[in-house]
Amino acid sequence: MPPWFENFLTAFIPLFVALDPIGLVPIYLGMAQGVPLERRNVVANEAAITALLIAVGFLFLGNFIFKSLGITQSDFGIAGGLILFGLAAQDILASDRRDADARTDFGVVPLGMPIIAGPAMLTTLLTLDASSGRTMTLIALLANLLLVVIALRAAGLFQRLLGLRAMRAFSKLVALLLAAIAVNLVRRGLQHA
Repeated sequence: MPPWFENFLTAFIPLFVALDPIGLVPIYLGMAQGVPLERRNVVANEAAITALLIAVGFLFLGNFIFKSLGITQSDFGIAGGLILFGLAAQDILASDRRDADARTDFGVVPLGMPIIAGPAMLTTLLTLDASSGRTMTLIALLANLLLVVIALRAAGLFQRLLGLRAMRAFSKLVALLLAAIAVNLVRRGLQHA
């Protein structure tokens, strides 16, 4: 195996685990309930572009910002978990008669940030920058975000298989799982604080 490819895999695999493109599909389906296919594709692109911009900015400025503000990676995980918990709780408690714009405007927040570009991905980027180099980290990030877009665009197949009632139940279940993920982020942040 060529050294450049081995270096790529060393950066690609941790980011793949942190981003979890396949695990994003049920979250996306829960959020995209009742959203037309054209808008879903736009949302998938918005989410990936948002995650890319945040990731690149964080890759170049993250350590500086953390040091300047006295923030640790644990602090960042706790803050991300609290935000995600608030978004999940809002979705669990919301009725199905939410404003149509609110239902279709989830590409930037919460999907792009903090779900895709969340604490796990951002801290992984900082680690990979030190170990694999910035160029290879950026290439691995782009490859993973491409997989995220492909997975999100294919999510419509799952929705057609499940049906409307199952999607409503699924949406609430996913919101509950997001709340659990948020609690996990806070717990891990507190353990490492």
